[in-house]
Amino acid sequence: MTTTPDSDGTPDGLTSTWEGRQRLGAPTAPEGFPEMIEALRDLQDKVTAAAPPDELIAELTKTFTDLADRLAPHAVDERRQITGRLTELPGRGQTMSPALHVDEADAQHAVGRTHFGRFYLGGNGAVHGGAIPLLFDEVMGRLANTGGRRPSRTAYLHVNYRSITPIETELRVEARFDREEGRKRFLVAELYDGDTLCADAEGLFVQLRPGQP
Repeated sequence: MTTTPDSDGTPDGLTSTWEGRQRLGAPTAPEGFPEMIEALRDLQDKVTAAAPPDELIAELTKTFTDLADRLAPHAVDERRQITGRLTELPGRGQTMSPALHVDEADAQHAVGRTHFGRFYLGGNGAVHGGAIPLLFDEVMGRLANTGGRRPSRTAYLHVNYRSITPIETELRVEARFDREEGRKRFLVAELYDGDTLCADAEGLFVQLRPGQP
């Protein structure tokens, strides 16, 4: 599917700032949508944690299939979808990465809280290692595009795992804009459980050229 550029030559929906500025045509959350997303997050955790009997598995499978069938006629193209484009909601209204609650932010830094539910369990109470880069990419990617900067995409993301990241625990995430070299933007971030450093990351984000998807 082709992504149509907006008035400044950049694809709609790629820029999402901490201030909640919406791109042309970006949606606002319909009534009840945030609650629906939170219910979906809770369902993901409950499904992951459950060992249901056969009859319940069959019932749930039918329920999930029926829900998917009901949603199918309401599918829209990328420019009109709601999920993933709501800058005012934690996680931008999608459940792929953990919800990030931003406490303070400007064009150079961001500090917030996150929580990995049971859905993100890797084993022995620890967050799956593949889920942590999702969080870092979210926080650094949004910071890279904040402060009037033109949209960019992730070119490089390096994560160091310093200690176990626990599930079902409130964690602190910090991100900073390190430097800019031409179209290249370098950022760093850390994830903490209290005073314990769980992981840190460095990322390179490259500014899109006009019209570049």
